[in-house]
Amino acid sequence: MTTTNEIAEKITTKHGLTKAQSKAVVEAVFAAVTAAATSGAETSIPGFGKFKVKHTPEREARNPATGATIKVAAAKKLSFAPAKALKDALNG
Repeated sequence: MTTTNEIAEKITTKHGLTKAQSKAVVEAVFAAVTAAATSGAETSIPGFGKFKVKHTPEREARNPATGATIKVAAAKKLSFAPAKALKDALNG
């Protein structure tokens, strides 16, 4: 697993920033994606992929322990679709 601190450390090494500056950059990117998602907008990062909000309708489900039918409320979820370049890097 890669953490935000590890990403910030790589930015520090590659771009000559301080660790605090690098961490601020990483956190700003995640804040921008979060802000776009909460407003319902799509975020596209060329060569990496797209973050998009999807709406899931209300549905019925079963409690596996009791078999009782329950209603699952409608919700929003954040989906990620990798760009072709990322897919190629993973499978190439």
